Amino acid sequence: MDDEKSVLEPMTDTMSSATDATKEATKAVVKKAKKATKKAVKKATKKKAKKAKKASKKSSKKSSAKKSTKKTAKKTAKKRKKAKKSKR
Repeated sequence: MDDEKSVLEPMTDTMSSATDATKEATKAVVKKAKKATKKAVKKATKKKAKKAKKASKKSSKKSSAKKSTKKTAKKTAKKRKKAKKSKR
């Protein structure tokens, strides 16, 4: 009987330590995976933000050019109307 106990105790100890080690290893893997996903998300959002900034700068330049032409057209139309009214 004593012989069996001496064999069982180290076996159970090694089994429990092995399960603990696997739990820790899985935790570490999960942590690394989470970190990696966070980094990827940050990079993706930064890239999107940069692209959006560039696009907004480009569109603002284009739109400002368009707006200025529209404004000048409106101003000339107003001036023509005023000139017509003043002639009456």
